[in-house]
Amino acid sequence: MRWAALVLLLLPALLAGAQREVALTIDDLPRGGDGGGRTYPEIRDMTERLLAPFRAQNIPVTGFVHPGQTELTAPDLRRILDLWLDAGADLANHTWSHADLNRTPVAEYEQDILKADAVLRPIDEARGKKLEFFRYPMLHAGSSAETKRLIEEFLAAHGYRNAPVTFDNSDYMFAALYMRPEFHARVRKEYVPYLESVVAFFERRSVEVVGREFPQILLLHSNELNSRTMPEILGMFRRRGYRFISLSDALNDEVYRLPENYVGPGGFSWIHRWSRTKGMPNKGEPDEPEWVRRAFTKGRP
Repeated sequence: MRWAALVLLLLPALLAGAQREVALTIDDLPRGGDGGGRTYPEIRDMTERLLAPFRAQNIPVTGFVHPGQTELTAPDLRRILDLWLDAGADLANHTWSHADLNRTPVAEYEQDILKADAVLRPIDEARGKKLEFFRYPMLHAGSSAETKRLIEEFLAAHGYRNAPVTFDNSDYMFAALYMRPEFHARVRKEYVPYLESVVAFFERRSVEVVGREFPQILLLHSNELNSRTMPEILGMFRRRGYRFISLSDALNDEVYRLPENYVGPGGFSWIHRWSRTKGMPNKGEPDEPEWVRRAFTKGRP
């Protein structure tokens, strides 16, 4: 009877864990700013390694591309993006130049989106795919109400859906340090536990803000660190009871139609945006370790 009572007590938590879902999204294709190699062979090797577990395990993934932020020739960029499509990934628009809406006039920002669209749409259409998702670089979605409204209207008029993020994190800091020999081992040891602490926070915060857990959306970047640790990252999510779903499936949840009226220069999780819209006290996710922040800041040009 004791075991039966224990099972009944734990069953809701077990069921909740088994039903967790996350969509995996990777920004800054073909390669983020980790300081790694920019040649075609170097980016190809990193990309093949990054995509290997997605391909082998048939895991959905969406890659957000900024076609102008690379030294690759157009044919070589196409070859890299074909690797993503061959692995079953969807491609999405991340502006041409990784434009910052906090610093870029609306008309110029719109043209930056269209310039990326002109590259990506024919690639998608050649594979029978639809180019439908857009993500704001740095998650900067408008520092004024007017800017926010104009870009939202522009995206809708051009058939784009915004790709929000709920599991936001500082992977780019770890990734930059990973390429420096003096930090390589420490980053490798501490990175995935840091990510898990962020995931655990947002799981709890989801219940506080929305009243339940829901299909989450993870943001990572295309870099050497994630290419080396992706099997561990996927394993961490599985241990926490997640299954992997597409971005489109995640966005089918009603939570992504909640009001979100944040206006300002910040770029952060939509869970924080919903909490601000509700007037809830701010509660931040775990910061990256102090040594990571200091070393990353010191090493920036």
